[in-house]
Amino acid sequence: MKKTVLISAVLFLVSSFFLSLSFAQQEDEQIRYYQMEPLDDSLFIQIQEALFIDPPDPKAEIIVDLRDANNQTISIKGALYPLLALPPEMRARIITYPFKINLEEDIHYASVFTRVVEKIRFGKVLQPPTKTQISPTLGYINPFLQLQGGERLGVSLKQDVGLSFGIGTPYSGPLETNFFEANFHILGVRAGIFSHIDAMIEPIKEQNHNNLIFSEGFHISYTIPFGNFFEFGYLKATTKIGTAKYNSYIKESEGTIVYNDDGSVKYQARVIHDEQSFLNWEFRYPVSILGSTRGKIYVAQYLDEWHFGFGFREMSLAGSTFDLAFDGMPGGKYRQPQYNITLLVQKIMEGWGFSAFAIGPAASISRTDAGSIGFTKIFVNLRFKLGTSF
Repeated sequence: MKKTVLISAVLFLVSSFFLSLSFAQQEDEQIRYYQMEPLDDSLFIQIQEALFIDPPDPKAEIIVDLRDANNQTISIKGALYPLLALPPEMRARIITYPFKINLEEDIHYASVFTRVVEKIRFGKVLQPPTKTQISPTLGYINPFLQLQGGERLGVSLKQDVGLSFGIGTPYSGPLETNFFEANFHILGVRAGIFSHIDAMIEPIKEQNHNNLIFSEGFHISYTIPFGNFFEFGYLKATTKIGTAKYNSYIKESEGTIVYNDDGSVKYQARVIHDEQSFLNWEFRYPVSILGSTRGKIYVAQYLDEWHFGFGFREMSLAGSTFDLAFDGMPGGKYRQPQYNITLLVQKIMEGWGFSAFAIGPAASISRTDAGSIGFTKIFVNLRFKLGTSF
């Protein structure tokens, strides 16, 4: 029985790998009528400045029509301009722009699951609003770096080959963990190492009994090649925290352990070290709400803890641009239930800083050291948009 399961798993992984390879090779199809995803602020601003649009909007809707070789146009916020009005170098950047929403194809909600199958069978695929996000090999590409928690910053070296970095776990709240990770991506496989930045949990000396403390280790995961909706992986802590260091983490003066009146442990921060290992998975659905340039809803199991929530970047409402994220962790055998929410406001600077920086509050709601439900952490979080053409 075990042998049959093992063989089936190997065959599944091998076939999935070749499907990923096939998918990656088919991503380069020529698109002649498309909307440019607003992921390159400098290019969007330069296009509008060249057409004397003032003030330029880095999130403007830009639609390019190359279907008629004698009448190629570019539409900006509904205003139509001839593509020849732009300098040749800028036209070349627009034509080769990597983040395109294909407007020649029909889009439906099931595309995130069926895109690859439809493409293989029919030579044509239905694309959702954000093409990069639904790709199992390109979904990691992400220009946003959040100081605490959230999605990883993802940089493409060559399409489906790239790097990603993150501070805090994807599900952690403010000042909750010392986790830091760096990863390598290729064809849907993510392999990386993690370590700790203790400065991230040191500023506050109370209400730390629900913290997550890491040593060092590695993790590897794989996004199945039928769409960017399911990722599973393995994480292992390879380093044991020494007794002296462990005692410096877990003590009353640090707020990481709470005792009952009889001296027994009431609450205690969780420590991941000493060969502990876990199978993790995440089921997600990329979606855009209120014009967000990146977003998803998800259900996941991470370190034997359940998580559900959502995260959206650059939502627009009543003239404001903001990020909104929520993560819920129901109670488990290791930690108390916890609910994290982050609201980051953009548009607080002018010029290039318009979308490069966002700041706002992040809060965690859980059981306090007194046993009641309340805010255990409230802190300022930051988000940077690093570079442009990711």
